[in-house]
Amino acid sequence: MTTTGRMKKAAQCLCLLAAFFTVFGGFSGAAEAASGAVRVGIVQLIDNGAFADMRDGFIDRMRDLGHTEDKMTFDYRNAQGDMSNLNSICQNMADANLDFIVTIATPPTQAMVNFEPKAPVFFISVSNPVAAGVITDMGKPDKNATGASNAIPVDEMFKLAARVTPKARTFGLIYNSGEVNSVSTINAAKAYMDKTEGYSYKEAVVTASSEVQQATQSLVGGVDAIFIPNDSMVQSALTQVVEVANGAKIPTYGSSAVMVNTGAFATISIDDHVIGARVADMADRYLKGTAVKDIPSVVISDFVTLFNKPTADAIGVEIPADLMGNSVLVN
Repeated sequence: MTTTGRMKKAAQCLCLLAAFFTVFGGFSGAAEAASGAVRVGIVQLIDNGAFADMRDGFIDRMRDLGHTEDKMTFDYRNAQGDMSNLNSICQNMADANLDFIVTIATPPTQAMVNFEPKAPVFFISVSNPVAAGVITDMGKPDKNATGASNAIPVDEMFKLAARVTPKARTFGLIYNSGEVNSVSTINAAKAYMDKTEGYSYKEAVVTASSEVQQATQSLVGGVDAIFIPNDSMVQSALTQVVEVANGAKIPTYGSSAVMVNTGAFATISIDDHVIGARVADMADRYLKGTAVKDIPSVVISDFVTLFNKPTADAIGVEIPADLMGNSVLVN
């Protein structure tokens, strides 16, 4: 190889390396490496499969739209479940010279909007943006923030449970009361059971992921099934829920596809890649000149039913044949 060839090869490797570190948050300075590139901050509170799929869905769609790593850099930050870390990250991003910021789930979105960054905020998967205080009117963004809400079809979830596990009449509800999205979904679940004859529920509130296993164990013997809302803290410890619940032959109904992939019995949910991609479309409109106030927030409601077949076998539940034909089976 000639000297010129070696220099070109080295330059290509450096570009690839810079893109890698920028996406995964290990090299924040890489965002400045691409001269003239659009700089994007990405923030999440904790790592789990659903949030990773949302992030990948956003980045993949941005690439499809032509915003490749030579034109756009991603400064990804994960607070590792620590709210103090999250606030520091959001403060730093609010002060940074970014073109826009992407927040995944409710807590990071609330924190970022509260810091009033100069750059607009595009949020992914905020179940109730108005209740969370990140927007006043879904159709008229007013806080320099817009994005997509992941509606949780609670009524349909319980109708599914009534069809598949009809003897499950008392549900255990495990959630973190500090997450607005979780509380909103749990309140919807309780409202459904309060108005439906024969249902009851027991709550197990947690304040840290380390409490999830004990909370699940406290429900064994007192509930027929467990419902997990869109709770980032509980979801990060879902394997512990599944281990305890499956051992007691209790079906666990989740709120995302990743929960079923992790071992929960069933869910009706959106596709996490899809919601990330939809927000990328919104960000693309902004980059092409549309003001944030003119990009309404949207509710994603393209639902799919999923069952975890090994879990069904483990807890002794037979999935009706007609449902199997119209659902995604995780094996």
